Amino acid sequence: MTGLPHATCKPQIVHNSHIPLHSYHQEGDLIIGGIASHSFIISSPIYFHEEPPPPSYDEINVVPKHYQHILAWAFAVKEINENPQILPNTTLGLLIYDSYFNAKWTYHATMLLISALSKWMWIGVSVMETDNGEQFVQSVVPLFAQNGICLAFIERIPRPTFVTEILEMFVRGAKIRDRIMDSHANVIVIHGESYSLTIYRWFDYLSELEHVANKPKVWIATAQVGLTSFVYQKTWDTELIHGSLLFTIHSNDLPAFSQAVKDRNPSSVIGDGFIKDFWQQAFVCEFPTGGGKVEGDICTGNEKLESLPGPFFEMKMTSHSYSIYNAVYAVAHALHAMSTSRVRYRGGMKLQTQQCWQLHLFLCGVTFNNSAGDKIFFDKNGELTAGFDVINWVKSSNQSYHRVRVGMMDPLAPQGQRFTINEKVITWPRSFNQVQPHSVCSESCYPGFSKKVKEGEPFCCYECIPCPEGKISDKKDMNDCHECTDENYPNKYKDSCVPKDISFLSYEEPLGISLASLALSFSLITAMVLGLVLRHHNTPIVKANNRQLTYTLLLSLLLCFLSALLFIGQPQKVTCLLRQAAFGMIFSVAVSCVLAKTITVVLAFVATKPGSQMRKWAGRKLDTFIVLPCSLIQAVICSIWWATTPPFPDVEKNSMPEEIVLECNEGSVAMFYCVLSYLGFQAIISFIVAFLARKLPDGFNEAKFITFSLLVFCSVWLSFVPSYVSSKGKYMVAVEIFAILASSAGLLVCIFSPKCYIILLKPELNSREQLMRRKT
Repeated sequence: MTGLPHATCKPQIVHNSHIPLHSYHQEGDLIIGGIASHSFIISSPIYFHEEPPPPSYDEINVVPKHYQHILAWAFAVKEINENPQILPNTTLGLLIYDSYFNAKWTYHATMLLISALSKWMWIGVSVMETDNGEQFVQSVVPLFAQNGICLAFIERIPRPTFVTEILEMFVRGAKIRDRIMDSHANVIVIHGESYSLTIYRWFDYLSELEHVANKPKVWIATAQVGLTSFVYQKTWDTELIHGSLLFTIHSNDLPAFSQAVKDRNPSSVIGDGFIKDFWQQAFVCEFPTGGGKVEGDICTGNEKLESLPGPFFEMKMTSHSYSIYNAVYAVAHALHAMSTSRVRYRGGMKLQTQQCWQLHLFLCGVTFNNSAGDKIFFDKNGELTAGFDVINWVKSSNQSYHRVRVGMMDPLAPQGQRFTINEKVITWPRSFNQVQPHSVCSESCYPGFSKKVKEGEPFCCYECIPCPEGKISDKKDMNDCHECTDENYPNKYKDSCVPKDISFLSYEEPLGISLASLALSFSLITAMVLGLVLRHHNTPIVKANNRQLTYTLLLSLLLCFLSALLFIGQPQKVTCLLRQAAFGMIFSVAVSCVLAKTITVVLAFVATKPGSQMRKWAGRKLDTFIVLPCSLIQAVICSIWWATTPPFPDVEKNSMPEEIVLECNEGSVAMFYCVLSYLGFQAIISFIVAFLARKLPDGFNEAKFITFSLLVFCSVWLSFVPSYVSSKGKYMVAVEIFAILASSAGLLVCIFSPKCYIILLKPELNSREQLMRRKT
């Protein structure tokens, strides 16, 4: 299709595609060339040279709706020519030709918009079987996976071809139609040309199967697809595309254009070579020519364009036409800028002699507000920053269509606000009963489960597996379960995190009360034993084996029992600092006393032999010589511990799954085990000495009872270590308290129960003769 510029202010459109384009260059006129069928492309002025002429209008089946693009172009040129502020003393003409659907596509932006609508997860893709369609598959379809969308299928629709292949096309089209309509994917993305929808409208009439299932579908069309119809489809039902969504270049309504279209008819315009052909196809009539007989209805020229169905022709300017309108204005403003530049005045060159590349600099800098109030300008890449509208096609009861704008993408909006959509105003296809469509390969995984992709299937086809121990998923369709924070733990259903309880061995719980009661009870018993011994301090059984050691041992055991109370209650700085050191030093004194008593027994037996030199070691100096150095060694170990890495209150969040444990951090585990190791060393030495002296022939051999007490002591602490290491939280503390109480009780019972028995129940044995009597 071509057009001829005219010397008057009113553009003339000439229907004559066989005249060479360059022959229309006339002095004083400018020709604006561009692409009419893909109006989202804004083209620079084109000064045509020799090109193969495209087919004439009469040789192809034209989509009548595209006639509006021509009207939009002519309308813009008319407004510019009537505006004295743009290109004064210069007349614009226009040249129209068929682009053969060769244009630059906005693939990436369109797909990002589609993916932003939802996760919407399992879709089908349908493209035209053209180079552009294949380019879409190769360059855009991979973007779906990057945005969480997977494909049920990719169908390639054959483009219209020769009549001899029509039957083959119908057979192939029926198979494609059945695969698409029988798919479980409820969302179909359509990429194609401006006429593509005319092919999809055949779906209601094609099928290989008699009773094929028509599963509900939502169609999402890319920007170049238009709601169009061929002449023979004028009365076809359009239910298939009711509720569909279309991305269109942003546009605004121009009331003046709608009025201009409404007033247009074959008798009101001059020089429009398209209007009669359009009129005849649109209204299925013929204009009388040369007195010949007309078959069918006669065109009167008074038919109303507003009576045509929406898919066939629209009165309001479409987005494609709006882009053409803006393109013409952009070129006109660029020409105006070039005509008023200094270059023109210095060079004296006429505007008509300028080359296309000379205009490019001015075109890139064009900025203006069109008559609809939209600001038109190009970005640094020379691309129009127009944005997109999301249009919802809504069919009315009278078969008319409404374009409802339900969202938009504004590239100039702040980040995060560039894409907006109002889901509440969307009209969905009737099959969904106005419920937002649900299109997934697998149903949602509820909280407490995560998705596991099925082997050999797309990533959106998955099964739901429970979260492992210690992890949760608190949202639907989570790819992985995640751990709670240290302050929380998974609930029973693994779908939320529950705050952990604060845990420490307190006096308010049964375990703490039991251990505290036990410690106090043994302390009371020890105090009673000490009182009993003090009351009978002059009796032989108390005097035997150094009563000062007896007093010291009982006092240390009393403190051992009371030291257990330092381990109960919320850890504080002072208690954490004291409890292990106090336990270590007090126990060291107790074990040292036991060692000293054992050695006293041995020395007492040896010293009774005539001529023995050991008599001088027996006495009060012995307890000082043994107890004080042994206790000082433990005190040095504890002092080094305090000076280097002292214990401190700490919070342990990971040892117990449902509790935050308040504990005393030992600071240095090595120093803690040094304290225990030294106690163990003392106990082993004492045990060996006592074991060797257990059979001495005394009437009251205390070494025998010391052996039993140290056997209990060593057994408790040997079992303590693995129990302590394997315990967690407050139970670790409870294990240590039990070890302190058990070992202390072992020393108290095994050493002092025989003495108490004799003092209280067998006073006749509490004599020097009985105690000095040797067993044979």
